[in-house]
Amino acid sequence: MAQIRIPATYMRGGTSKGVFFRLEDLPERCRMPGEARNELFQRVIGSPDPYGAQIDGMGGATSSTSKGVIISPSIQPGHDVDYLYGQVSIDSDFVDWSGNCGNLSTAAGAFAIHAGYVQAGADGVKTVRIWQANIGKTIIAHVPVKDGAVLETGTFELDGVTFPAAEIVLEFLDPSDGEGAMFPTGHLVDELEVPEALVSGGLLQATLIDAGIPTIFVRAADLGYTGTELREAINTDPAALARFEALRTIGALRMGLIARPEEAATRQHTPKIAFVAPPRDYTAASGKPIAAQDVDLLVRALSMGKLHHAMMGTASVAIATAAAVPGTLVNEAAGGGARQSARFGHPSGTLRVGAETKLVDGRWTATKAIMSRSARILMEGRVHVPHDAF
Repeated sequence: MAQIRIPATYMRGGTSKGVFFRLEDLPERCRMPGEARNELFQRVIGSPDPYGAQIDGMGGATSSTSKGVIISPSIQPGHDVDYLYGQVSIDSDFVDWSGNCGNLSTAAGAFAIHAGYVQAGADGVKTVRIWQANIGKTIIAHVPVKDGAVLETGTFELDGVTFPAAEIVLEFLDPSDGEGAMFPTGHLVDELEVPEALVSGGLLQATLIDAGIPTIFVRAADLGYTGTELREAINTDPAALARFEALRTIGALRMGLIARPEEAATRQHTPKIAFVAPPRDYTAASGKPIAAQDVDLLVRALSMGKLHHAMMGTASVAIATAAAVPGTLVNEAAGGGARQSARFGHPSGTLRVGAETKLVDGRWTATKAIMSRSARILMEGRVHVPHDAF
């Protein structure tokens, strides 16, 4: 039988890429959550691939390029579209729906207009209200438009993206947990009991936060790092990757995200784990020099078991939010004190993210996080999938 052809759009959003679908274009059995949808996403992306290359699919063999998105008219009052995101594991039989992709949130706003769900209107900036269906949160995308379409080209530069494009401003509303548990344990800093083989002394301080995406922050120095590491320094060290995954599992248990250690393998997308350090000079992956005085702190984060080439959008929200709360390890690395934004250094360069936090009845909450990204259609048409793939 011939392959099934499904209308799809391949888009870059921020420092990620993914395959975008309109809900109504999917085969009927894939319009609802379940194995058929998971299998479709996997076959489109080219997973699971024991070679780790995703040669027989649209994926790029990194966590940043192994993603699928479904956009549909919103069923939530006051919103334009619903945005559902699937992180496809590269080499294992798994699609993680537990969190959001902040980078592709940018493309979701643009795609809403491309797909005809939102009219571009007059030249200027079109506001698109997005319901992030994975986590039940509102994202507002301010998308530049011209001549009745999304304006994709421009002069906005984003470290980690080679070419400039048009700037899209994102607002993440109430990015912490819906019930205000931004710090799930009730502490700004927790002391984790870890095996002696992982950290000398068997104790490790961490800031555990749920804002943008559940994230575990630890000091780079406590793990023997400087915070200036690039991908190769971590991703070519299997022992280091195993140590980070063990720490991620311990943090996930403390945050209440999993009940048993073995559950971490089925929740690869969340929580993230990151290490922070005070500013210092380093050279980004592109060869660009980053001066200590140009950043507030350094951050390196892992996604799907590997050090990210730049910084995940949702983790950027977590960084800015934690930096805004005096007493966290992130705030400490940034020099302490109150702040409403943070400019941090990552492997590809720097990024500034703003956050608004407040202390209410002894509990910290976040009201908003703001960042700039860009998005662009790379290809549109139909993706071909074998008829028996799902």
